[in-house]
Amino acid sequence: MRGEKNQTFESDFILLGILDPNQYGLLLLLLILIMFVLAIMGNTVLILLIHLDSRLHTPMYMLLQHLSFTDIMNSSNVVPMMAFNYLSGRKSITFAGCGLQLFLYVIFLGVECLILTAMSYDRYVAICHPLRYPILMNHRISVILAAICWIGGTINSIVHSTYVLLLPYCGIRTIDHFFCEIPALWRLSCVDTSQYEEKVYVSAVFFFLIPFSIILISYGQILRIVLHMKSKEAQKKAFSTCSSHLTVVAIYYGSCIFTYLRPKSSHTPGQDKILAMSYTILAPMLNPIIYSLRNKDVLCALKKVFDKALSHGN
Repeated sequence: MRGEKNQTFESDFILLGILDPNQYGLLLLLLILIMFVLAIMGNTVLILLIHLDSRLHTPMYMLLQHLSFTDIMNSSNVVPMMAFNYLSGRKSITFAGCGLQLFLYVIFLGVECLILTAMSYDRYVAICHPLRYPILMNHRISVILAAICWIGGTINSIVHSTYVLLLPYCGIRTIDHFFCEIPALWRLSCVDTSQYEEKVYVSAVFFFLIPFSIILISYGQILRIVLHMKSKEAQKKAFSTCSSHLTVVAIYYGSCIFTYLRPKSSHTPGQDKILAMSYTILAPMLNPIIYSLRNKDVLCALKKVFDKALSHGN
């Protein structure tokens, strides 16, 4: 029995979390849970609105559905476990549980980055080439782009998750983080991970830096076209749509690039935790707020649903 216990203990990881066991930690947990609930509700409502309103059955909103889904899954993959560990006082996570959490996290992280890039392409075509939009960006192309995003994110996750989980871990497996993340795990390995870190940087360039550059180029072209528009109303609408997207991009890519393109020596657990909260908790909560409150089409769809519900109730 003692041998089994030791073996089980040695196969588990310990998540230190981000919350101290005091009243301030409890208040921070409450704030995180409120943000989590808002993220789940907001993204779920956005997905349902797009599904129910035929006016939103366009490539842009189809991609937005995928973005909302990844936000729901990414937050759900991290926050409930963190809350359970804090409230129960049980900080351990099994090797299989850690592997699953890491695998899902890397998938959703990669998919969201690629989806945001596809959305910037959609806006670029809609504003810079409106007459060719039905050819350059139609339902079939949007489905292909979404499929590429999911396939790319899944392959990337399989490669990194497999490698990280096969690393030898020595001593007490204490992860100074609130979930199983790549930088937090490679610090526990008892072998030199410098070659693997180079592969992570290459992957980060493909999933973060190149897409981010494409987005900036796309919006640079959009800005050039918008500034030459004669209609102030058209300018206002274009700026509103693009500013919403760029706000999400700035939060998401900024924290991801700073996390994965920094050298290992400059990583600190405190910084990594705060940055991880940006793209696992904050961004998923802000996405539906930004895309709904600053989007007339979504607000009209929401009003339509409320009017139907009221008329049905009466």
